[in-house]
Amino acid sequence: MAEVNSVRIVEVGARDGLQNEALTLSPETRVQLLTRLADAGLRTLEAGAFVSPRWVPQMAGSDQVLKQLPARAGVNWTALVPNLQGLEAALDAGCREVAVFVAASEAFSQKNTNCSIAESLNRVQAVTARAREAGIQVRGYVSCVLGCPFTGHVQPETVAAIGASLYESGCYEISLGDTIGTGTPASTKALISTCSQQIPLHALAGHFHDTYGMAIANIYAAIEAGVRVFDSSVSGLGGCPYSPGATGNVATEDLIYLLDGLGLKHGVNLESLIETGVFINAALNRKTSSSVARALLTKKVMGV
Repeated sequence: MAEVNSVRIVEVGARDGLQNEALTLSPETRVQLLTRLADAGLRTLEAGAFVSPRWVPQMAGSDQVLKQLPARAGVNWTALVPNLQGLEAALDAGCREVAVFVAASEAFSQKNTNCSIAESLNRVQAVTARAREAGIQVRGYVSCVLGCPFTGHVQPETVAAIGASLYESGCYEISLGDTIGTGTPASTKALISTCSQQIPLHALAGHFHDTYGMAIANIYAAIEAGVRVFDSSVSGLGGCPYSPGATGNVATEDLIYLLDGLGLKHGVNLESLIETGVFINAALNRKTSSSVARALLTKKVMGV
């Protein structure tokens, strides 16, 4: 649980970010990325996903990544698992925290996981029960919380009910994902207000995509509403498969700049983070999606 004057950041670049990039990186490069991110001060980092490489080739070798990452005091390497099979693979790789996901839209659930919301919740219950036996933590994601690419608006009450089911099943934290980035500060506040009636506020996290340029504004609204945990991706890694060419995850650099401006503690060194972004962008042959990184790198080149 984050303090009122501090924010905990969950760095998702090496998983949610990379899985939406065109190039597939080696486990060794992904280990370098994660190590650099931890060196910059990030303490909770998604290291991979135990999903079928046929569907998500970018996450192939996640077991190798987890096994190569060194144990570091205060650093938590996590992984996404879709089912019991994925959980067992994560356990074999030495993972000590996993994440599960459920969509708040039936259409998205069927398209993305080939099952209904109810079936997804049943899978989660099986995973959380096994995770308890193994003594590891489970974090829950709810996707499409502020809009579905297929059906449009999603009712906040639907999101709250799904999040409450995840929390009751044993997920210690529920990350609310604006998967297509259509949320606004007003809809963000309304969502958090509704969800906090069924889930403790300290157990809610925000996962915002910047497809419509609203991610930082939505994070600020969520902070005002009392949320103190946010997911972000170095250099804004990742895209939005439902809006080709659009920016995906909010950039960690931009989040850090906002938190610094608000006087909120986070423990991350922005300069080291930007250097890590330069490293991974070179490996992916891409340009940064972080406005803050672009501005500060330009100033550095100009000697300002």
